[in-house]
Amino acid sequence: AISACENGGDWANALHLLKMMLHGQVELDTICCNAVISACENIGEWQMALQLVREMSQRNVESDTVTFSAVISACGKDSQWEQALQLVRVVAQSSMDLNTIGFCAAMSACVRGSRWEKALQLVNAMVQG
Repeated sequence: AISACENGGDWANALHLLKMMLHGQVELDTICCNAVISACENIGEWQMALQLVREMSQRNVESDTVTFSAVISACGKDSQWEQALQLVRVVAQSSMDLNTIGFCAAMSACVRGSRWEKALQLVNAMVQG
């Protein structure tokens, strides 16, 4: 249901379903959380996306590359380059690999924040793998 809301542009209902999940009325899982994070990304709610990642961790819901790429992208769309780079570091310290989408979103955040040197460091990190 959340994915349908996200894909159809119905962010209000996606966020309503999230509230139901957080109150135990609907099971919280990675797929649902990723859909809500994507919805947050699309409406510029990077802070809400970050909060959901924290909530996932607190509730032992597994986050994945899609999770972090979407949150990094949400941060990037609002020039939150420091948050984006912090998330890149979190992924680097985990067993996950950040995908191209995540790297590009982080680079975009740096460029929007006039942090060209940070964007170039990300390019080097991506090339070195």
